[in-house]
Formats: sequence, structure tokens, C-alpha cells
Amino acid sequence: MSFYKKVFNEKFGVWHPQAVVMGQPVPVKQVAKRLSQMCTVTYADVMAVLGELPGVMADYMSQGKSVRLDGLGTFRYTLHTKGVTEEEDFDFQKQLRAVRVQFVPQREGAVTKGSTATRSLVPTGIEWLPYDTALQEEEETGGSTEPGGTEPGSGDEDSFG
Repeated sequence: MSFYKKVFNEKFGVWHPQAVVMGQPVPVKQVAKRLSQMCTVTYADVMAVLGELPGVMADYMSQGKSVRLDGLGTFRYTLHTKGVTEEEDFDFQKQLRAVRVQFVPQREGAVTKGSTATRSLVPTGIEWLPYDTALQEEEETGGSTEPGGTEPGSGDEDSFG
């Protein structure tokens, strides 16, 4: 089950639901353990592959390619830059602020107008429950007994669109 909380957007004067992330991120060791239980590959083999995956992806993306992982999505580099008004002032190194990785989840189903497509990482039938704000208040005051606490989600209504 997933959780949401009500958030007021002062700029637009509207209330909207925002996903709430519970606790700490799941560590790669826990993911590897679960994957090894689901198939014939050992835990050590899964850890070895997951450990090398970021470097391999970075190598391909540095060659100007995107990387598609079937069932997951596509990764590619994007640039955060500062623009200039005159072409003669163009200087890539001075304008570059950051290199980022963009992730686009894989779509499943038809992508023609009027048909429905879903993201493979977003299953249908997610059970959404309102987040108990008392738990959040406890976390903010340090009175929580649960390890990890909560992290709010991105909150952008358009994040998944």
C-alpha cells in the first residue's frame, strides 16, 4: 500500500495529494537478496551485476547513447545550462551548470491517440491510503520510535504524466 498527504499549493491556491515515501530507501543488498530468491542466480552474482551496472551505463551515456533496461525504462544524460543572448558569447564550459541523468519509465500498451498506456513501474490497482499526519509530527519533533521516518515524495502532479 502507498500513502499520500494533502498539500496546499499557495501559488495556485489549490489542494492536491502528494505521495509520501516511508522510511529509508531499500538498499541494493536487500534488492539483490530478493532477486536471488526469485531466480536461479545467486546473491553474489546479482550483487556483482548490480555493482557494475552504473559504470556500464555511464560509459554508454558518455558516448552519447541512451540506455534502455527492458521492463524498467530508459536513461540518458541531460544538461543544466545557462543561456547567453549572443551567439559569439557561447562557451560550453562556462555555460554548463550540471550534467544530470534523465529516467523515463518504460510504457506498456498502445501509445496511439485514445488508447491507454501504462508505465511498467506503476502497477494498476495501487492501494492509496491517507498518511497519518500525527506520525509526521512525531518525526519532526524527534519522538518517533520507528527507524528512518518519512520523506515526502516529489509532490509534482505532472511527475508521472
